[in-house]
Amino acid sequence: MNIKELQEKVVKFRDERDWKKFHTPKNLAISISIESAELLEFFQWDEGDIEKNKKEISYEIADILIYMLLFAHECGINLEKSVLEKLKINENRYPIDKAKGTSKKYTKLK
Repeated sequence: MNIKELQEKVVKFRDERDWKKFHTPKNLAISISIESAELLEFFQWDEGDIEKNKKEISYEIADILIYMLLFAHECGINLEKSVLEKLKINENRYPIDKAKGTSKKYTKLK
């Protein structure tokens, strides 16, 4: 299943429940942030035990992705195109010969 098919499945699920009225870009952006914070709870006080919490972590990641797919749908954003464009931008910002093995920000790589 590709991103577009996954997005269509999520939108269909949402629409069958008549939840579209609640899924404004603002509400979806808030939901992305909330679900991201819930993911962070697994690492709040230590490194987190990913193996122990793998199932729960996978559900938090799924929630984030679901809201992102809905947000992109509502805003008319082509995710595949956006990701490929952003990767191209990052290739220019972080050239392999300067960025490999370093955590320096791109502004310090120039």
